[in-house]
Amino acid sequence: MAQEYLEFEKPIAELEKKIEELTLFTSNGDINLEEEILKLHKKSDQLRAEIYSRITPWQKAQISRHPNRPYTLDYIEAMMTDFVEMHGDRAFADDPAIVSGMAKLDGMPLTIIGHQKGRTTKEKIFRNFGMPNPEGYRKALRVMRFAERFRKPLLTFIDTPGAYPGIGAEERGQGESIARNLSVMSQLKTPILTVVIGEGGSGGALALGVADRILMLEHSTYSVISPEGCAAILWNNGAKASEAAELLKITAQDLFQMKVVDEVVEEPIGGAHRDPRRAAELLKEAVTRNLAEIRNVPFDDLLKQRYEKFRRIGMFDEI
Repeated sequence: MAQEYLEFEKPIAELEKKIEELTLFTSNGDINLEEEILKLHKKSDQLRAEIYSRITPWQKAQISRHPNRPYTLDYIEAMMTDFVEMHGDRAFADDPAIVSGMAKLDGMPLTIIGHQKGRTTKEKIFRNFGMPNPEGYRKALRVMRFAERFRKPLLTFIDTPGAYPGIGAEERGQGESIARNLSVMSQLKTPILTVVIGEGGSGGALALGVADRILMLEHSTYSVISPEGCAAILWNNGAKASEAAELLKITAQDLFQMKVVDEVVEEPIGGAHRDPRRAAELLKEAVTRNLAEIRNVPFDDLLKQRYEKFRRIGMFDEI
């Protein structure tokens, strides 16, 4: 897969282009430049580490949307075995923007639900750019009930700009489908673990996010609205998205500090898209550890803790 660079990564892109050119000279046998190439590789790694140590919330939003970033099916393939996909809501249609099914994590049976985006133009259209319709959330609801019935832990992956806002989606009950998922997840008698792997947008993300443990990848975002949407509403100027991103507190680090999420999962330097295999290894360790901590908690205690967890979010003090 061809590497794509974000605007703030241009200095890295220039270095890596130079490395590519020198490597080509060396491979053609014209001249041995291996020592120079090693120096440039080291310089590139240092530059990437420096840039990523001071990125802004808006830059994190751009990373969370990177087209090469691993999606739900990528993590399922890298982390799990025996995945069997489940389709359809048994009422209207199957929604490819949400994938669901059963899999095993080191031999432990799990139920999986996650948003799925596409990479090529054809895939993006097929997956509706990761924006689910009501039938997607109703498919997810059916799989949640399945997880509860067969006592399988539920693992959800969040990566969506938001629920699809089209007229057809609204006519088929977009708001109701999201609200029903929130209600059911709050009382679902099975352990639930959620991971925000990319962008977590609005109710479209929250419909898979009422969980006993919420993890976020280091460069993912989670917010009630996109920075561009917020800027358009507040200032009638989408160009102020970077300012909105700062104020919205959308980053994993901000949300962990505010106790909205339970853990920030480290990514390889440069983001999960730079080294998807290593990103999957880091995420698998965090998922396995957190599931081990919640999977044997009695259901009554689990539901009580889940309720208290979300009641604590948004607390305020009167002065």
